[in-house]
Amino acid sequence: MRFIKQQSLHAAMIPVINMLVAAGIISLPGMMTGQILAGADPVEAVKYQIMIMLLIATSTAAGTMIAVEMAARRLFDARQRLQLDGLIKAKK
Repeated sequence: MRFIKQQSLHAAMIPVINMLVAAGIISLPGMMTGQILAGADPVEAVKYQIMIMLLIATSTAAGTMIAVEMAARRLFDARQRLQLDGLIKAKK
């Protein structure tokens, strides 16, 4: 499961990392542009934009790890064997 968790996190983070790489070089993100056009100090606008982008990256990583961990607990037993019964909804 360790390898699967690593691959899941890697796949989830690719779009976020691409966004972080392109920000400021290729594009000016929306909030930063809006603040600069409104007359705010560009340094403050950049600080806020960095904070927002890091929050997006952190929330994506945390959400992915939580989802993968919950799925692993539901679909695998203590000996790391796949239990497909966890996919079937229990009858009422």
